Amino acid sequence: MSTGIVHLIDDDEAIRDALAWLLRSHRIESRAWDSAESFLADYHVDMRGCLILDIRMSGMTGLELFEQLLDRGCAMPVIFLTGHADVPLAVRTVKKGAFDFLEKPFSDGELAERVVAALGLDEQNHRLATSNASIDARLQSLTMREKEVMKRILGGQYNKVIAADLQIAMRTVEVHRARIFEKMNVRSAVELAQLLAGAQLD
Repeated sequence: MSTGIVHLIDDDEAIRDALAWLLRSHRIESRAWDSAESFLADYHVDMRGCLILDIRMSGMTGLELFEQLLDRGCAMPVIFLTGHADVPLAVRTVKKGAFDFLEKPFSDGELAERVVAALGLDEQNHRLATSNASIDARLQSLTMREKEVMKRILGGQYNKVIAADLQIAMRTVEVHRARIFEKMNVRSAVELAQLLAGAQLD
């Protein structure tokens, strides 16, 4: 289970209370806000979990809040609650990146299932971001020469070709290769390539 919580945003107190009770019954932690504005005032980029967001609210609507959160780089999955008339709008919103929408009235089990899936996605995204940060830190530990050698290793060049290309001794290339593998915490060129697949190298 994710370490995040469910952020409930609805201007109807009865619905907020009902959702909070439902989530507690499934041992899922939640926190509620009575408006999009109040949530936005408390929002920070390190928040974890997912959002349950009413698509229509007085003041700032759920859709307007969603747009603002996207602009701020919010990665938390968003589940919209919609009335029947809002379904086409909700579908378009999902295409913009919302996690899902539930049409009222929905079953308790359906909501709990989607929340668990959303929290799982948040956990997965957090782990990936943490992993990417770790890879970036390892890359930063490399010297300029080690980065030059690494690019050629990733290009499939042999040590002797790298040595000739950089006009250095083959023994020096071997030393650089060993240090690169140690700093990047890999055992082979194949592992190095797998680790850095899709990474932007300077």
